[in-house]
Amino acid sequence: MDQKVAAYSGCLLGMAVGDAMGYTVDKKSWDEICQDYGPNGLLGYDLVNGCADITSYTQLPAFLCNGLLLGAIRGNPELYTRYMVLAMREWAKSQEFRGAAEKTYCWIAQVPAMRRRLCMDTRMLDALNRETLGTPEKPVFRSEFPGALTASVAIGLCHETARLDPDQIFQLGAGAVAFTHGEPEAFLSGAFLATAIARLLQQPDQPLIPLYQQLCEEMQLRYAEQWPQVHDITALVSKAIALTKDPELTPLAAMTLMGCTTAPECLAGAVYATIIHMANFDEAMIVSVNHSGRSSAVGAITGALLGARLGVEALPEFYLESLESGQVLRELADDLCNARQVMNIFDDSWDQKYVQGMPAH
Repeated sequence: MDQKVAAYSGCLLGMAVGDAMGYTVDKKSWDEICQDYGPNGLLGYDLVNGCADITSYTQLPAFLCNGLLLGAIRGNPELYTRYMVLAMREWAKSQEFRGAAEKTYCWIAQVPAMRRRLCMDTRMLDALNRETLGTPEKPVFRSEFPGALTASVAIGLCHETARLDPDQIFQLGAGAVAFTHGEPEAFLSGAFLATAIARLLQQPDQPLIPLYQQLCEEMQLRYAEQWPQVHDITALVSKAIALTKDPELTPLAAMTLMGCTTAPECLAGAVYATIIHMANFDEAMIVSVNHSGRSSAVGAITGALLGARLGVEALPEFYLESLESGQVLRELADDLCNARQVMNIFDDSWDQKYVQGMPAH
């Protein structure tokens, strides 16, 4: 498989795997997890009817990728925010008790697994149904929780297709979260995550610790004057890096120290998990979900980061074979990789998906 396609597929599928695995134990205490799964915690999927369910942590960034591809077709960077809003509102409509609309902008809205009602923060639905969505400068809901944090993964995934420069990645990564979660700690975590994903897709072989340290330095230099809360994000990321160097600290103790409840804490937990098991996706997944915090969020972020770095081949097959949304995410990854070539020619499949808003058959 082409390395670029493998990285994009690894990012989307890794995010879905971590989301689905963490969903089973999300918000449970460590004691409750041990009661249900034994002293070592959850070591794999807890399947429902043979399937691993994804939640809004995967659905939302997938819709945003779809929306950004629509914007890229128009070739005008000023339209990206407009199509991000369109995609997020369409995802919100998909969470209502009704079937898919006859006409949709996002073709993935027609896929049952992508509109299943598994919203991990229902306040997002309230925010997305308002006439005006939030921005970093004018928030609607001042929430620091991670409900929309993975939306920023889509910005990193679309950086090449949309020809985004580093400032645009930062601004759109923050904006994707600020639509619904207006605390600076939340949307600045989104900006960090979007930039990290973009860098990993550009250079998947780069060591993780220097990458994270470089991003901390760049954010402080470029954005801390406007957003002093940048220091809070970088302090937590630096703490996560420091904890990986303590040989006597168990992963559970490290995750407990970081809390893994708010958006920046979940980001820091994922940074820790990706470093402590940077060459072993399965072990990183186990660390990322076994704690008393937001397991699904930490799992999804860990999966996205490590999947982008290692590529889809590093994801064990037993994770992928039960993932109902897997084929759709692979197709979306292929479209992200091939968009710039396909946009210059007529393609029936592309036209059906990104002009008519219907899945290709």
